[in-house]
Amino acid sequence: MNNRAVISTAAAPAAIGPYSQAVKVGNTVWISGQIPLDPETMEVVEGGIEAETRQVFANLSAIAEAAGGSLDNSVKINISLTDLANFQAVNAVMAEAFKEPYPARACVQVAALPKGVQVEIEAILAI
Repeated sequence: MNNRAVISTAAAPAAIGPYSQAVKVGNTVWISGQIPLDPETMEVVEGGIEAETRQVFANLSAIAEAAGGSLDNSVKINISLTDLANFQAVNAVMAEAFKEPYPARACVQVAALPKGVQVEIEAILAI
């Protein structure tokens, strides 16, 4: 693919495995799942589900900007939670991060996430 570009920024956590922060093909950007790592320390942020979710959206936003867009370009968000009891708290933080019209979204409960975090979110953007 000649128009495939890997997106990378120091403003978001470095990949902790064999993947890119994001890949852009044409006007579509696929952002890899982000967990609540502080990009400077690569440590999980403290403060509970709200703090974790805010950090995840900050990481997604930094990658979206590196790709030439913003979270407002999101067309689909996939959220993984280790406890669906956190659904309303994550909704509240998502409402802070996005304005209407909101992107399409899926939210599922999973058994575990990397580094023992409570939330991981990936995004697809149309820029």
